[in-house]
Order: sequence, then C-alpha cells, then structure tokens
Amino acid sequence: MGKYLHFLRQRRRKRPAEHNASHGHGDQRVAVIGLGRFGSSLANELMRRGWDVLGVDTDAQLVQKYSDDLTHAAVADCTDPETLRQLGVHEFTSAVVGIGTDIEASILIASNLLEAEVSNIWAKAISRQHGKILERLGVHHVVLPEHEMGERVAHLVTGRMLDFIEFDDNYALVKTVAPDVATGVPLGESGVRSKYGVTVVGIKRPGEDFTHATAETVISKGDVIIVTGKIHAVESFAELS
Repeated sequence: MGKYLHFLRQRRRKRPAEHNASHGHGDQRVAVIGLGRFGSSLANELMRRGWDVLGVDTDAQLVQKYSDDLTHAAVADCTDPETLRQLGVHEFTSAVVGIGTDIEASILIASNLLEAEVSNIWAKAISRQHGKILERLGVHHVVLPEHEMGERVAHLVTGRMLDFIEFDDNYALVKTVAPDVATGVPLGESGVRSKYGVTVVGIKRPGEDFTHATAETVISKGDVIIVTGKIHAVESFAELS
C-alpha cells in the first residue's frame, strides 16, 4: 500500500460551554479512521455531541465529502505507523477503526493504534472471526454492527418486543407492552423477578414520559415497560404480553 498523508481541512470549532460543563470526559478528541457509512455516521454524531473529530480515509472523495462537517479531515494511509504519528493520533485517548471491508487494513491499523498506546480503541468487525482477531490483538471494544442489527431486528420481527438490546454475558434490555401477570399490584408484590427472572426498570404510561420503576410501582394494562435479565428470560416474559 502506498503511504501518504494530506490534510484536506482543519476546521476550528468552538464547543458549547454547557456541553463542556456537563461532559465527563477530559479529552473530547477522537480519531475516526474510515469514513464509510459506519465511520461517517459515527463521526457526525460525535460532532453533534460536541467532540473534536479527526476523520481519516484513503479515499479523497470521501474525505472531501465530510470535510466541512468535521473538525479535521485527512487523506491518509493509517496502515503506516509513521502516518499515525504525523496525524498526532498517538496523542488521542480515543480512536475508532471504522474499516470493515479491508480486514488486513483493519488489523494493521488496530495494531498501530495499540503500539501508539491509544487508551480507548474501538473497531468495527464484519464477522465474528474478524472480531476475535481484533480482540486477541487487544482492541478494547469490538462492534459487529450488521450482525447486531440483524439479531435485534430478528427479535422484533419474531417476538412481541418493541425494542431489544443485547449486552455481554447473555443479558438483554427489552421494551415491551406489560403482560397481565405484571399489572394491578405493586411490583414488589407481583413476583415478576422471582417467577420470571426479569427486573422491571422503567415504565411509560400512555401520554406520559418514561420513568423509573420501584417496588411500589403499580403497572396498568397497556403500559409500556423496560425489563432486563437473561436473554431467554426476557424473551419468555415478552411473549406473555
């Protein structure tokens, strides 16, 4: 691969004062390497949240397309460690490898970021095997967006869930209409947790906003609830609705 580096744009941006005061991160800079659909969407959302974003891609047209939206944009080949150094990525605490189609480049860039001791590295994987390789390298966070979205939609299509989010260790968070077994009595007396292995953490009544649930909360028919627990438990509980 040819090694090159070209800053297309460096845009200085004043971050809103209220965002600075409320955000818990000391360093609000992130390098997003790969400006395809995943990387560009992520970069734009981070900008919206007040972060400084360095967007990098080998495709000059992509960099040109997003250069006006990002703090900095560069046409560069980050498989070269020296290129990363020139970009100053080694000074960042966060970086995202958004490259999916070129697995070799993804692995090389992740390795370079690890060698540069970037402390918070996220990387997109296009398969479980790709993800396992990235994890073995030491990448801190590996995401499989296509797989995770497919799994999420499958739960929505085949079940009675309004939303489904899976976490590590076989846990999930589910939004569903409250089944009759959870209505009419305070949650602490309903036995939902002991009988079904799930915990109701939030509730939304028609025309009202979501609020957290307590042992004294009484759920009514038609309420939407948020429950958490092992995947098989929340799936079974949602089917009761």
